[in-house]
Amino acid sequence: MQAGAHSTDEGGGGDLLAFLRARHGAESGEARGTRAGAGAAEAIWREGRLPPGDLADAIAAFHHLPRADIKRIVEWPHLLDGLSRRFLREAFLYPVSESGRPLLCVADPSLSESIQAASLALGGPVALAVLSFEEIEALFERGGGEAAPEPEEIPAEIAFSDDVETLQDLARGAPIVRAIDAMLERAVEQGATDIHIETGREDLRVRFRIDGHLRAQQTLAKHMAPAILSRVKILAGLDIAERRLPQDGRTNVKVGSQEADLRVAVMPTLYGETAVLRILLKDTRLLEFKRIGMSLRDQAAMERLLAEPHGILIVTGPTGSGKTTTLATAISMLNDPSRKIVTVEDPVEYQLPGIHQTQVKPQIGLTFATALRSFLRHDPDVIMVGEMRDRETAAIGIQAALTGHLVLTTLHTNTAADAVVRLADMGVEPYLIAASLRGVLGQRLVRRLCEKCKQPDPRAADAALDICARRGTPAPERRDYFKAVGCPHCGGTGYRGRVGVFEVLTIDAEIEPLVRREPDPSRILDAARARGMTTMLDDGITKAGQGLTSLDEVMRITG
Repeated sequence: MQAGAHSTDEGGGGDLLAFLRARHGAESGEARGTRAGAGAAEAIWREGRLPPGDLADAIAAFHHLPRADIKRIVEWPHLLDGLSRRFLREAFLYPVSESGRPLLCVADPSLSESIQAASLALGGPVALAVLSFEEIEALFERGGGEAAPEPEEIPAEIAFSDDVETLQDLARGAPIVRAIDAMLERAVEQGATDIHIETGREDLRVRFRIDGHLRAQQTLAKHMAPAILSRVKILAGLDIAERRLPQDGRTNVKVGSQEADLRVAVMPTLYGETAVLRILLKDTRLLEFKRIGMSLRDQAAMERLLAEPHGILIVTGPTGSGKTTTLATAISMLNDPSRKIVTVEDPVEYQLPGIHQTQVKPQIGLTFATALRSFLRHDPDVIMVGEMRDRETAAIGIQAALTGHLVLTTLHTNTAADAVVRLADMGVEPYLIAASLRGVLGQRLVRRLCEKCKQPDPRAADAALDICARRGTPAPERRDYFKAVGCPHCGGTGYRGRVGVFEVLTIDAEIEPLVRREPDPSRILDAARARGMTTMLDDGITKAGQGLTSLDEVMRITG
């Protein structure tokens, strides 16, 4: 279909929402916080109301356009050369050559101005076909993205200068600024959570942590390290002249159309400094337990805990296991005009309307403990504390729970049962823990199998049955096990994205006496499992049986 013949007047966002409601049900045709118009389709995709493929099928049917086959598209040559990849990516447009004729793959045909601009750049009206938002993202990430740009060369004698003014000039110069900006853009595009900039013996290496694993991205000449690292320090407000001591800082940046909070840590090493930039995207998307992978049983248990009028609910797990996302989901579910909800976080990752959110600033004395103590004078109903890091914060949180407040917080422990022992180790008396603690949610993130290349794994079914038999737990109902293979869509890893595995420990009348006495995590776990609790391993095996992840990945994460 020719772009010039396609009219988007029929494709208003409001009409699309009505079409989706009729086709897929009422919930699918909602796009919160977005105008009914251009962009409604992207909002529905980001909110997870429909699987990406189903949404693309509906968009193609609504706009009377063909639905493109991603397997054929990846085989055709792209027409990205000479065009702005950033513009095309932000508009979700991907041009290819079909038998010598240009074809423009689109995710949202209602973006008429962007489509017309791309058509003109391609030489006139072009045929349109619909791909999903996820498929176009994957094409840019794996098939047609720009290679990491090499910064302009800087003379080594200048780059290694100890003069602070020279370093400042280099770090603020256009080549270095462009290199860091491009690095941040690539990291956000690929879904990286951390950027590692590492000075080695002979070069400067850049790696991204994607889906929990580090991937090499770029290697630069070693003499570029001082300028690159100085630019990072300037962004984070650090001392560029200090190269002997570790430094920590943070900054807010805009990467493309997204805002991000960067937490920067710089450390001196044998061959020079290294820096790690943790990327925390400011996310305002709709949050639901279902979307983060929680089973119906665990969802019901969490909803019962959140319905408690007072007490403490703890989310546990290692760094990077999604604890903050789960807390934000819980807070968004509690958010209504009848409650006053306050949070203290480090940093504020999810900006939630109607919630009073505070970021800690230790340099001026605003810590978790001082903020929590002040919150109690603000008549809150619900208090969210980003992390209980010390005895003082734990003691104030316990006191708040005992005086009629619902307190949500996190701890770094391996299992839900270990949280009880961690509180006791902090100096909280077991009888206070038993009186205030309502429940603990333990969680991990496992990598999700790539839908394009995963293959059945019959041997995993026998292994899962053996694990369940040894643990005395029932085998999952579904036994569709798959293994990771690897393809261009997933960068050869066999995995794309992550999903949570959970365990919910409810402190009920049977568990409370075990907490009140000398807490023993193994006894608490045994009692909870006898009452129907499913562990993270049980949940992981179930998700592997559903084809969401592999059994090897579950065992790697849960042990």
